[in-house]
Amino acid sequence: MSSNSAPKYLISRKVDTFFSDITAASEFTLRFFKEVFRPPYEFRELIKQCYQVGYKSLFMIALTGFITGIVITKQSRPSLSEFGAESWLPSLSGIAVIRTLAPLVTALICGGKVGSNIGAELGSMKVTEQIDAMEVSAINPYKFLVVTRVLATTIMIPLLVCFAGLVGMLGAYLNVHVFEQTSMTTFFIAAFDKISYLDLVSSLVKSIVYGFTIGMVGCYKGFNASNGTEGVGRAANAAVVLSMFLIFTEEILLVQITNYLR
Repeated sequence: MSSNSAPKYLISRKVDTFFSDITAASEFTLRFFKEVFRPPYEFRELIKQCYQVGYKSLFMIALTGFITGIVITKQSRPSLSEFGAESWLPSLSGIAVIRTLAPLVTALICGGKVGSNIGAELGSMKVTEQIDAMEVSAINPYKFLVVTRVLATTIMIPLLVCFAGLVGMLGAYLNVHVFEQTSMTTFFIAAFDKISYLDLVSSLVKSIVYGFTIGMVGCYKGFNASNGTEGVGRAANAAVVLSMFLIFTEEILLVQITNYLR
């Protein structure tokens, strides 16, 4: 092979690999929608995964949501004070937390914690041939391992988003109450005055999409891990990076759709 043709060959090989990965990921995702409605249904494993995703992420989500609520009010107060508009803080906090921050921050936290756990767990099972052993034992590993985890993230992350929104608004209220002595009733009435049903529905749809993305990416990377323990680390890292990239991409698209409907 000549020196001039070598770069072209490498570029062509990378392009082929890129489109092969997209095809494999699409087939992996489509298989989920086929398997999820077919028996047997692994309810016990699903409940276990819901516990792993939801309960074990609760403290981190609560702490992050509370800090987010405080920070948004602290950062907004000086700017609003210049215009004598401190009374807008509750509305601003509600719009920022409910519309964007609760779904996005929760998804990013879970993408780092849950996504890496799923990628590492399934990756270690793959490289130690436990998944192959399940196939030999007449157990559908995709049904048992992938479907349950994707369903768990799709179900639990919207619940975590609701919890993060509640805790975030409580953090915002405490900060406003310290400076303006605003009552809780007055704060929450003003906060939700500018929140419409479209905002609530869009946040719910976002959280469902983010949950599905985190579960699917983690399972795909873990299911296709190779090269021993090094491959497990790469699978966990790739699950976090790719899921966060997709979350931001989906955020842009969903915001555009919401603004169009608004």
